[in-house]
Amino acid sequence: MAKESMKAREVKRAKMVAKYAERRKALKEAGDYEALQKLPKNASPIRMHNRCKLTGRPKGYMRQFGISRVMFREMANKGLIPGVRKASW
Repeated sequence: MAKESMKAREVKRAKMVAKYAERRKALKEAGDYEALQKLPKNASPIRMHNRCKLTGRPKGYMRQFGISRVMFREMANKGLIPGVRKASW
């Protein structure tokens, strides 16, 4: 389980990216890179990191499901993810 402060930090980054999205787009189109540099660092979408929605785990993230590989495996074994079952051949 990730620390609550790390999860909160990611939420804060997401809000800041959304807040400055239009301004960043306008500055990029205008080619004003000096003004773009003056925006907060966390306003850049590159700084966001995908995290598991359930545990906050930053690594092993499965984009299609929005959860980490560990949680995916547990949920798949319990039958909580529709259409997913363990492979056997």
